[in-house]
Amino acid sequence: MPGRPGRGRGWHRVTVIGFSFTVRALELHCGRLTRSDKSRRQRWHVPMERAGRWIGVVMLFVLTWRFARMPLDGSATGSFLHLPNLVFHEAGHVILMPFGQFASVLGGSLFQLVVPLACAGAFLRQQGNRFAAAVCTWWAGQNLVDLAPYIADARRLQLLLLGGRTGAEVEGHDWEYLLSTFGWLHLDVTLGRAAQVAGVVVMLASLAWAVATEHETL
Repeated sequence: MPGRPGRGRGWHRVTVIGFSFTVRALELHCGRLTRSDKSRRQRWHVPMERAGRWIGVVMLFVLTWRFARMPLDGSATGSFLHLPNLVFHEAGHVILMPFGQFASVLGGSLFQLVVPLACAGAFLRQQGNRFAAAVCTWWAGQNLVDLAPYIADARRLQLLLLGGRTGAEVEGHDWEYLLSTFGWLHLDVTLGRAAQVAGVVVMLASLAWAVATEHETL
């Protein structure tokens, strides 16, 4: 059913004018509010931001303690961080595939370390954000812990892989190939433990860096 053109245009004009006045009033109100409350908002924002960072540091310390106590049986792969790490692991295989088999196989584990460190470098260089860089470095250490069971399993080949089967069922996995290439297969457990210890050290050092950064701002 057709409407009434004249009346429709009138209501449309009234609506537009009313909306314009409303927007202008809000702009003026927000301008006055911003000028009058700017210092108050800054006083609230800084303490809340610092509190959030300290809570984050405590949470990361708890996670570090948990990861440090995990055995080399693949328990670390059950953490909530394993799946995000796995995305970069698989991406590393694909990105380095044009450079040959060895580079492609190494690329998975390599990207688990390169991506967090690249993020840390970006935060430092582009924003000068040392706290964020420390957190990203912590993430790199966690990836070392994440890789440790994988390295230690090079001979046993009992870890479940992405397809749901063990390395023994699919003719080995990355670290079985890498260590065999260098003749270090007999050192798999030793290297796995070294990766775990190194990862925990990096995580603790990163937390110390984050704490020092926050302490300087007090």
